[in-house]
Order: sequence, then structure tokens, then C-alpha cells
Amino acid sequence: MSLKYNKVLLIGATSGIGLAYAEKIVADGKKIIIVGRRKENLDAFVDEHGKDKAEAIVFDITDLAKIHAFAADVTSRHPDLDCVLLNSGIQRGFDFTKPETVDLDLLGLEFTTNYLAYVHLTHAFLPHLQKQDNETSLIYTSSGLALVPNFLRPNYSASKAALHHFILALREQFKEGPGNIKIIEIFPPAVQTELHDEKHQPDIKNGRSMGMPLDEFTEDSWAKLVKGDDQIPVGFVEKSFEEFEKTRQKTFGTLSKIVKEGNSM
Repeated sequence: MSLKYNKVLLIGATSGIGLAYAEKIVADGKKIIIVGRRKENLDAFVDEHGKDKAEAIVFDITDLAKIHAFAADVTSRHPDLDCVLLNSGIQRGFDFTKPETVDLDLLGLEFTTNYLAYVHLTHAFLPHLQKQDNETSLIYTSSGLALVPNFLRPNYSASKAALHHFILALREQFKEGPGNIKIIEIFPPAVQTELHDEKHQPDIKNGRSMGMPLDEFTEDSWAKLVKGDDQIPVGFVEKSFEEFEKTRQKTFGTLSKIVKEGNSM
């Protein structure tokens, strides 16, 4: 099976899950625009696959004021863009039992990267995606910690929970259009990537060996993505999703119906 979309903008593509997805997309015969902060990584990808298949853009999504101009530039040069995959993320530890160790600026950067930037990017690309005749998509890399928090990563867990709720609400808002936008959420477990490297999280030793092997995660999630799933829990997250998330979303559906009926009165 093949990915339904023909040209993908992948934000957060310089390593880990994002890079693995970029490789999959090119192998699938689709065009890709990769975005990240590390120019050398982006250039290496384009050099390997060729400019006819890949384009690279250096951009920092935490510069919120520049996001709309970034989106306008991308969509003006790529009017056939039909998929935006948001994958950027950072994870840091915060111990609030030792308030003096909590760097609030770093906490703010983490929340901006993992949540606020996603909201700004969504807002910036929606007008383009809405006006396409074919089905388009917004794909979000969320986290299993959006469902069950890690107490040692309180802000990361909160940022992913916020993103998950935003995605649920967004999908509900777009059920009847305008546009034909599919809202997709991927829930990775811990995956063996640089996200857990000691330089980012000093309290974790040998972090790159923690979690599901990257290739195993990529194969599992990619198969569900091309199948057309719009919620993609992987690994241990599948258990959390089955045990209580489905029930919670049923309640969300009930509340959404009540809200819609109330607004129609």
C-alpha cells in the first residue's frame, strides 16, 4: 500500500522519527519538503535522494512570529502540497520538589516547541489545505505520554496532552468541512532516538537504547498510516488506548453532540 498524499511537508526531519518517515515517504515515490534547524542534516538528505525528490528548508518553529510567512512561502512555491506532518519535539526533565533546579525558560521552550508551535503551524497551513479539491491531511506526532503522564517529565506530558486535546477538537470541528482535511495523530511509545540522549536529559543514562527500536516503530506506524487510520497508537500505547482512551473519546463524542445541539438552538 502507498501513502495517499503526493507531496508532504515534514517539519522536524533532521533525525529520529522524522528522518525515518522522510525515508519512507521518498521510498514510496512521493515528493517531500523537509524542515528543521540543522542544515547539515537536511542537506545530507537532499544530497542522498536528489533535488527532484526532496527539498530542504532551515526553519525554527519556535519563532512563532515567522510561521505564517514561512507557510505562505512554502504554499506559494508548492501549490500542490497536500500533506503537512508535524513531528518536531523536545523532552526535558523537571523536578518540582527542587524548585531551584527548574528552568522556567526551558520549560517554556519545551511547551512552545511541543504545543504552541503546532497550533500556529496548523493555523498557518489550514487555508491552503482547505481549498484543495482532493483530500489533504494534517499529521501530528503526539506521544503515549499524552494519555498517561511520566511524572519525571511533567511539562512534556502536559504539552502532549494539550496537543492531543487540540487534535480531538480539531477533528471534530472539521467533520463537516469546510475542505476535505483528514486529521491524523500518531502516538509513539518511548522510541530509541536522540530525544533521550544524556546531553538533553542528564538523568537518563544510555537513553538511546531506551524504548522501542526505531525501525520497528516506523514499520508499525507507517503500515497503519498508509492503511488510512487516523489514530495510530504504537507499542504499549495500544494498551492504554484500548483500556481507557476509547471510553474517554466516547464521552467526548457525547459532549460534542450536546454542544452542537445547544449551538443549533
